[in-house]
Formats: sequence, structure tokens, C-alpha cells
Amino acid sequence: MTVCWILLMSKHPLQDAFLLADDVLRQGVQGISDIITIPGLVNVDFADVKAVMKDSGTAMLGVGVSSSKNRAEEAAEQATLAPLIGSSIQSATGVVYNITGGKDVTLQEVNRVSQVVTSLADPSANIIFGAVVDERYNGEIHVTIIATGFTQSFQRNLLTDPRGQKLGEKAVGGHEGQKIPTTVKSSTSPSAAPSRSAPRRLLF
Repeated sequence: MTVCWILLMSKHPLQDAFLLADDVLRQGVQGISDIITIPGLVNVDFADVKAVMKDSGTAMLGVGVSSSKNRAEEAAEQATLAPLIGSSIQSATGVVYNITGGKDVTLQEVNRVSQVVTSLADPSANIIFGAVVDERYNGEIHVTIIATGFTQSFQRNLLTDPRGQKLGEKAVGGHEGQKIPTTVKSSTSPSAAPSRSAPRRLLF
């Protein structure tokens, strides 16, 4: 494993950087686990995740959480936030996103999250949607997104886009609610033909 791009850009103390790395790891593992294991009103399971990740090369995992008045839009924007912002999602060939909220979550809020995600995604992308009602999340909306099939230029921009550096400074500085996207990358180059047996490794 290596550190997340956001840590590479950070000028904060080493201990703070590793605390952020731990939180990024927790968000990533929990986000994937929730998508696969928690049944929903509109269910997303392992087969859906596999469908968009198989032979996909580089991918991004984003997690957003909000309890504000505009929680649906904020959570969706946090989950889709990446160094290239909209253009990174637009270059993906597959997207799985899951919305989790308490019994107070409304259809309008679910629709708003979907509008944010679909407005950023390429019209030709394979998009799979899920929705979960969980009492543990009353007052909050959680959005988890897995976007796959990025180009080789996406990886280069992870380390060079100045907006990523600003995001890292805010996150380590203690701003609440800001979620950091992680990346997943296969061992093959995105520009080369992917191998069906190629292992994956998490990049944090």
C-alpha cells in the first residue's frame, strides 16, 4: 500500500497525516462493506460491484455524509469530489452508488442525490443505483460511490491538480463533513489491455 494522493500533497505534521490515512481507510472499507452486505429498498449487492469493477483498471471510491438542511446535495457532492471534480466522473465507464438514510429520508432527497451523480456521469456509463433505510442514520444521509474505468491521465492528475491540495489542507485541518475519495488500481496499466486475473490493490 501507499499513501493517498491527498497525503502526498499535505504539508501538515506526520501524525495528523497518518490519522487522516486511517480515516480514509476506514471510510473505504466501511463503504464497500455496506454496499455489499446491507440489504436495501433498492438493493445493490456484490454482483453489481463486480459488474462495474471487473477488468476496469483504475477506479475511485467516494463517501459523503451530511446532516445539514441540504444534506442530500452535500453528501452527493462530497462523494463525487475528486481532483478533477466533474470531469473525473465523466470519464468513468461504470458507476455504482448507494444512498443510506434513516426513516426520515425522503424520496425528494434520494432524487436529488441521483441528479447530482447522473449529471456528472457520462451518459453512456453503466450506472447502478441502490437505496437503504437504516434507523442508525436518522438525521443523516450517507452516499457511497464506486466509479471505474478511468483513463491513464486521471492517475496523473490525482497528484497534480491544485484542487486536491486544497481539499487535503481542509480535511487535515479538521473541517467536519469533508470526505476524502480513495482510489483502487489494478496491477496493469490503464492504457494496456487489462488481465482478467490481475490482482487489485488499494491506494491510500
